[in-house]
Amino acid sequence: MARAIHKGVSIAELWLRVKAAAYRKGMVIMIKIAVCDDDASALNEINVLLQRYRAECNQDIIYITFHSPLELLVEIEKGMRWDILFLDVVMPGENGISVAREIRQYDNTVKIIFLTSSSEYAVESYVVGAYFYQMKPVCAERFFQLMDSAITECEKEQQCGLILRCKGGVTRIHLEKLEYCEVMGRTLLFHLENGKVLESTGSLDELCGKLAQHDNFMRPHRSFLINMEYIQNISYKAITMEDLSEIPIPHGKCSEIKNQYLEYAFNRKQVFLS
Repeated sequence: MARAIHKGVSIAELWLRVKAAAYRKGMVIMIKIAVCDDDASALNEINVLLQRYRAECNQDIIYITFHSPLELLVEIEKGMRWDILFLDVVMPGENGISVAREIRQYDNTVKIIFLTSSSEYAVESYVVGAYFYQMKPVCAERFFQLMDSAITECEKEQQCGLILRCKGGVTRIHLEKLEYCEVMGRTLLFHLENGKVLESTGSLDELCGKLAQHDNFMRPHRSFLINMEYIQNISYKAITMEDLSEIPIPHGKCSEIKNQYLEYAFNRKQVFLS
């Protein structure tokens, strides 16, 4: 079912509630969509197309509309993230290309689909990582094709991603960029490949359960979950990661950990020298 988000409750907070309810019911996580256009008739046109797409394709989506890029940027700066963004190019004050540049400072994953009646910015749009540059008016057939393509990509990314509730807002990370996670009390520290550390609250047991289907994660210690792609060395006392962090190995578990890592590496067809 498609839903429009209305003002009142924080957008990020409302999305967390929807996500939590969907998770409890075993539903597929909804695709989050934002539409930004200063033209009320254009916004209404996209809303109608979204409703048609939901009804005819039986796709669960949640969406919000913005009449100005400033409103959109305020929410993004607060930490709100969307899967797909329909963004008008020609708007008063600041054009869509400039807005996209600002968005990319916070979010490199959102699928930006530019909407415009001019091809003037077509080439420039891809410099800011546009997913597509769609000319107006948007016909239903073309819109459906765009949605099918974008949602397929989003679903692939969701299977390999993790959404965190951090101090700075809602953040999505790609699992291949997660080097390791450690728990301190009720705080989870996510160490990323670029050296950044994100904090979130939760249980490491719960996190391990959610990532059980991903065979590249190992829990060598009750306080650590590591991505085996980033292992540099395994000794009898510790695992050394690529950032030179040392993950302690409990007494008597060295052989078990080495075997698990070697099996993973073998399945990945990595080269061994004996």
